[in-house]
Amino acid sequence: MTIRRIAALAAVTLLAASACSSQGPAPAAATPADLVPVSLTVPAGLDASPLNEPRQVLAPRGWTISVYARVQSARLEAWTPDGALLVSVPAKGTVVRLAPDGHGTASQSVLLQGLNQPHGLTFVGSTLYVAQSDRVDSYSYADGKATDPKPVLTGLPDAKSPELGGTYAHALKSVAVGPDGSVYVSVGSTGNVSVDDLKATPPRASILRVPPGGGKAEPFAVGVRNGTGLAIAPDGAVWTAVNSRDNIAYPFDRAYDGSGSSQGQVIPEYVRDHPVEPLAKLTAGRNLGWPYCNPDPDTNPGAKGSKQDLSNVPFTRDVQMNPDGKALDCATLPKVEQALGGHSAPLGLSFVDGGLPGDYAHGALVGVHGSWNAQPPRAPEVSFFPWANGELGKQQTLVGGFQATDGSRWGRPVAAVLGPDHAVYISDDSAGAVYRLTPPQ
Repeated sequence: MTIRRIAALAAVTLLAASACSSQGPAPAAATPADLVPVSLTVPAGLDASPLNEPRQVLAPRGWTISVYARVQSARLEAWTPDGALLVSVPAKGTVVRLAPDGHGTASQSVLLQGLNQPHGLTFVGSTLYVAQSDRVDSYSYADGKATDPKPVLTGLPDAKSPELGGTYAHALKSVAVGPDGSVYVSVGSTGNVSVDDLKATPPRASILRVPPGGGKAEPFAVGVRNGTGLAIAPDGAVWTAVNSRDNIAYPFDRAYDGSGSSQGQVIPEYVRDHPVEPLAKLTAGRNLGWPYCNPDPDTNPGAKGSKQDLSNVPFTRDVQMNPDGKALDCATLPKVEQALGGHSAPLGLSFVDGGLPGDYAHGALVGVHGSWNAQPPRAPEVSFFPWANGELGKQQTLVGGFQATDGSRWGRPVAAVLGPDHAVYISDDSAGAVYRLTPPQ
């Protein structure tokens, strides 16, 4: 197969600049010195737009990246027992199977079709779990086929639910299975701020748990606006990466910039970095605050330009939904273990427990989609959080460079998972691609 090696010297400066462009007061996930420009290798036949011109990413020195497959609107991923990569495509109601073809690319087939926005995928042995917008089913997987679907959880809310009137901003569901067989399902909020979600049956803005062997789903964690990132850590703990609310009002009774009080005002400069996006370890009954409390990493809360600490993040009252603290005492909520900058939009979450070299051997991979409503936009990337002693360390950038200094983007990662060949496979719903990121051999 002919391989087109892409090299664009002029893009080096552009990408390096995009890696260190202003991200507000939040600390950068990685400095340009940690990463180097790497040309994207595009095999013949996979060079449709936007990969029909030279592209580069920022990655650790010695790593390479290539296009593994083109999958339009690719979302979450899971590896099959027979070494194929499954990719969900909720926009088409399908789950695609990518089988390695021996040439660094994949042959593509449709494993499942006719589903309702399939999103989350996970395996337990030869059992495949698929989360649709309105249900979760298990399938028997063998010989490249998924058969004998069995319902795990039905009646989940989506845009077709009568009580929602056709409107549901976060209908896509994610699924994870704990070591005891418990099934965890993310159920996002219907909108930015929708208090009725907390009173619904089942509750929205929550992580539901189905007990081992089946049974009634119960809320495991609440106040989770949109916990699309959902995964089981090496020690069996459940973690979620959350998309927090938009257009937060300034919560403090003081001036943000100038004289007088700014309390209750929606200030774009403040909104850009608030609230941050939690990466949290869940325990039974944990409340992540939404919509009454917002994770606030400012070391000098409310001060313009305050430095931010994205580890052990406390909460601040939402001035619109909880002005007097009576709806929820934010001081009683456990601090968020780690966080990403405001409006990073974390989507896929997976864990690595060996299989990558050096400092990347143990940690979490997060697909960061990037902000849609902030200037300058929070850049898309694949983030890495080191893992040790049951906890995650600070965010690092594993792969960046998808966004130029003017905010334009050629790609937006959704998920990243470690493959059996010790490469990282990254889905990109904007470019319609799956990339293969390979560490030095």
